[in-house]
Amino acid sequence: MQGLISKMTVLAAMVVATPVFATAGAGDIEKGKAIYMNGKGDVPACNSCHGQEGMGDDAMGTPRLAGQSFTYIAKQLADFAQDKRMDTVMYVMNTNAKGLSEQDQKDVSAYVESLDYDSINPSDMNQVKELGNPVGVRYLGKGIVMYGALERGIPACHSCHSFNGRGAPPMYPMIGGQKYVYLVNQLKQFRDGTRANDAAGQMRVVAKQMTDEDIYNAATFLTSAPRTTIGNSGWPENKIHH
Repeated sequence: MQGLISKMTVLAAMVVATPVFATAGAGDIEKGKAIYMNGKGDVPACNSCHGQEGMGDDAMGTPRLAGQSFTYIAKQLADFAQDKRMDTVMYVMNTNAKGLSEQDQKDVSAYVESLDYDSINPSDMNQVKELGNPVGVRYLGKGIVMYGALERGIPACHSCHSFNGRGAPPMYPMIGGQKYVYLVNQLKQFRDGTRANDAAGQMRVVAKQMTDEDIYNAATFLTSAPRTTIGNSGWPENKIHH
C-alpha cells in the first residue's frame, strides 16, 4: 500500500514539474462571457447545456463549470479540440472545441473561472433517482473522500483535490459541489479507460480500484460536500480556485 501512495506522489511531482498549464491572465472574461452566453459562429452557447450560471444539469449529464479553475477548463477544451478527450455525454464538445480558436478557449475558461465559486448547488438526489440513476450512501462516500480505502488501493480524494474536493489548481479540479451524474460517469470512464486525459494517468489508477458502490457513495457525498468546516468558515488567502 505504501507503494501506491509513493507512486501517486511521484506522479503528482511529475505533472507539477511539467509546464502544460496556461495562466488566467491570458483570457478575456468579457469575450468569454459573450461566447458562453451567445456562442460563436457554428459553436452554440455554452449555457444551453451547462446553464446560465454554469451549474450543470443532471438530466443532461453535464458538469458544473462555475468557479472551476482557468487551467483545468483551458486544458479540457484543448483536449477536446485535439481529440485527447472524447465527449461521450452530449457528443458535441469535440466539435464545439474545434470551432473555437485557442484564444476563444482561453477567454471562455477565464469567464467560467469568474463565475460563482462559493455557492453549493448540489444535485437533487430525488431527481437523480427519478432519472433512473442508482445513488450511494453519503457517509460512506465521506469516508472515501476524506480517508480513502487504502486496504483496497483507494487513496483519499482529499489528498489531491483538497478539502471536500474544493480543488487544488493548477492540476486538480474542483469536484466538490459537482453534479452527481457527471461525477459517476467520469469515474466510470476513468475506470474503463474511456477517458484517458487525466494527468499522468492518476485517476485511472485510482478509479480501477473502485467498485460501482464506491463511485456512487463518493459522488453522493461530493455533490453536497461543504467547502469549509463549522470551526473554520474562512478561506485561504490565495483563494483555492486561483
